Amino acid sequence: MVSGSLECPVRGEMLSSVVPAKATGGNKDLELTSMDLAMKLHYIKGVYFFQPEADQGLSIHDLKEPMFQCLELYYAASGRIRRSESGRPFIKCNDGGVRIVEAQCDKSVDEWLAMARNNDHMLAHDQVLGPDLGFSPLVFVQFTRFKCGGVSVGLSWAHVLGDAFSASNFLNLWGQIMAGKQVPLQPNSPAHNISQFPISISRKPFSLKKVDPVGDYWLTPNNSKMVTHSFRITAKQLHYYITTYCIHDPNKISDFEIILAMIWQSLSKAREDSGPNIVTICSNNSADKMAMLPSNGMTLSTVEADFCVSKVEIGELAKLIAEKRMDENGLIGELIKGDEVRSDFIVYGANLTFVNLEGMNVYGIEMKGLKPVCVNYMMNGVGEEGTVVVLPSNEKDGGNNGKMVTITLPQHLLLKLNNRLQIDWNIVI
Repeated sequence: MVSGSLECPVRGEMLSSVVPAKATGGNKDLELTSMDLAMKLHYIKGVYFFQPEADQGLSIHDLKEPMFQCLELYYAASGRIRRSESGRPFIKCNDGGVRIVEAQCDKSVDEWLAMARNNDHMLAHDQVLGPDLGFSPLVFVQFTRFKCGGVSVGLSWAHVLGDAFSASNFLNLWGQIMAGKQVPLQPNSPAHNISQFPISISRKPFSLKKVDPVGDYWLTPNNSKMVTHSFRITAKQLHYYITTYCIHDPNKISDFEIILAMIWQSLSKAREDSGPNIVTICSNNSADKMAMLPSNGMTLSTVEADFCVSKVEIGELAKLIAEKRMDENGLIGELIKGDEVRSDFIVYGANLTFVNLEGMNVYGIEMKGLKPVCVNYMMNGVGEEGTVVVLPSNEKDGGNNGKMVTITLPQHLLLKLNNRLQIDWNIVI
């Protein structure tokens, strides 16, 4: 259930750096796309929990050593932000390296996972780019050892570098190298998504919100205390919701769409019908899911309801979500290509934002042949409308189709949402 954060059980942080095994050569530059720049005030956090058997006998050297080769292939992650003469940011691939964080936790893995899930962010380093952009690492990897002998691998990833699929690929590559598996000898070409959506519509995208200029300190301005909580929905629950409430088109409604409809409607009730009437959906659109050069290849779309969301049948709301999305990648590209290139925006929390990570291979990583017992992803730098991240859960949490749902909202709204989810759907967060 929703509760206040416990006294911090994570302590003793030590920082070091890892650089590519070989110099990338030529000081390559990676131009940032409009979508990259739209995401520059956001950060991705991923946490992977492993039981003691996966970490037995592994030293910090064993954990760090594969990162050298990983960065040789995924070299953009070692770069630093620079600005061109026009002021447009780009990534200088100068082998600046990533930061490694070592920490300890006074809990066991099982004790941590049994607690109210509002503290996973402690296991991934807090990250902000700037104020000296030229010296700010784009990536932090935190290894936290638990009292039971287990370990968590926490990834902090600057969204300007790439989306959550790119971040996950990075850690999966590290795991493959550590396991001695065959990996590509050369990095792939850039995987930046080229939008195929129409750009002739004469309107600004609803999925972006322009904010006051932040200069070289890339942090989302916020007036509310934002809190994050995670919970699981089993495959059995999802099957029940879809077959019970979407009886006309049960095969056309996905797990993600029914979760979106449930939370959207519950939040509308919690806000006493004051909205939201528009939500943003982020879904995967990467052509190459294993590209070594990361990219923001997700599709941003919006859905607008012209009816009272709190009173409509949940099946009708899910159908609206499935059929009436308006893709906005082309609009974003046109906007930020023009005079707005020097402006600052937020996506997550500009509207209530749903991030679909269902297709992400979060359990593809292994340590000593063992997969993580739990994985969680969350977003930092979220605006006040909030963000909901949906990703696969593991087999013990309700089958391969179970979901982990992580919600970030202003604290007062999250408490109200929890009450509505309990009343309407028997879900406790």
